[in-house]
Amino acid sequence: MQNRQKALNLLGLAQRAGKLVSGLEIVLVGLKAKQIKIVILANDSHADTSEKITRAAKQNNVKVITEFSSDEMSHAIGKERKVLGLTDAGFCKALVQKINEGV
Repeated sequence: MQNRQKALNLLGLAQRAGKLVSGLEIVLVGLKAKQIKIVILANDSHADTSEKITRAAKQNNVKVITEFSSDEMSHAIGKERKVLGLTDAGFCKALVQKINEGV
């Protein structure tokens, strides 16, 4: 199995473990509350969405990953979403590692 699929599988696993929040407003609230460790933003998101998330993440020193399309992300977690927030450091570390290995 290639790293891209493994990274997407990690998102599904995080969803089932309750360590993933999804949706623009929920992720923005999570960022303000300092609960989110890393943001995954679909690379085909609307410019307004991208700008809002990027600005909020930068203010809170949170990394934004834009490696995946909304279709890939939605398929991985079983819901149609363009913005995801990981709240667990372990899942964040594993996801970044897979992306750094090449997706």
